[in-house]
Amino acid sequence: MTTNSVETIPKARSARLPHGLFAQPPGPFDNVSQSGETHALSSVPLRGVRLATILAIEDDPSFRDLLRLHLQSAGHSVQTAADPEEGLRAVLEDPPELILLDLDLPYLSGIEVLEALRSDEASQSIPVIVITGKTESETYERCRRIGFAGFAVKPLKREDLLREVAKALAAADGKGRPA
Repeated sequence: MTTNSVETIPKARSARLPHGLFAQPPGPFDNVSQSGETHALSSVPLRGVRLATILAIEDDPSFRDLLRLHLQSAGHSVQTAADPEEGLRAVLEDPPELILLDLDLPYLSGIEVLEALRSDEASQSIPVIVITGKTESETYERCRRIGFAGFAVKPLKREDLLREVAKALAAADGKGRPA
């Protein structure tokens, strides 16, 4: 007697749908629809926090999606870029109100991107929050000298991300570009 491979799949891992296809096990982003709506997270804006258009320049697709999820769930509008070229092009085409910038990017470091943003008149007033896994004080000081609105170290909790965003937006509203 031969056993059909479908019958040996545990029901918790796969389910046969009416049209004959199999449902995939739940993934980490199953609560997010293609339109960016969240189902399990509240999409109600935080009280007292200005909502903004935010550009996240991050090459890691999972972390980029997580940033988008956290920011959209707080009510922000989010653009993403997978590499420095895409990020700089997005800044020129549709300038955001805030930029989240990973330092470990392909072919052009985040520090070089930060220098480019600060040297261009069109982008020098846009606040930038540097996000990195590097904890050396030299990295922080170099970014501080170039100019940033915030510095966050990975791994990054949702609350910490939203707090940094709120601080950067408040500082930008109060006095122009924070240093």
